[in-house]
Amino acid sequence: MTRSEIIPQLKKYFKIKELVCPHTFKRHADKSWMFLDTEALHTLLVLRCDILQVPLICNDYSAELTQRGLRCNLCELIKDKTDRDELSLTAHSNGKGWDLTSPEMTAEEMRKKIEEKQDLLPYPVRIELKVNWLHIDCYDMGNSQKITYFNP
Repeated sequence: MTRSEIIPQLKKYFKIKELVCPHTFKRHADKSWMFLDTEALHTLLVLRCDILQVPLICNDYSAELTQRGLRCNLCELIKDKTDRDELSLTAHSNGKGWDLTSPEMTAEEMRKKIEEKQDLLPYPVRIELKVNWLHIDCYDMGNSQKITYFNP
């Protein structure tokens, strides 16, 4: 799928405000789509429509969850790392990762379903274990596996 096909479909399920941090949205509004990686967007669409088939929540401003999609250098989770002189090349800061929850499935149920249907994934992904949300990103670890698991 092309980017111009993916974004209109994703807009049925997500507002851009849900996928980027407040700093990015405030400055760029609907143009914020440009900062999100095409492979990550395609993966998010496949997760929502074909694999999990349940509502997914990324950023939820009412619950003060605002750094679960794209994170910019003004976001606390990024600033905390750079304040310690660490290089921050996270999937979130590169528009390639999501932290997701669903009102209909636990994170563990989502991870299990993704593993069962991994052949539907359009790209290799990394999935974080031992957290109560689904972190999924499109960093290709070059190991020929569809899913690479990692611990926080």
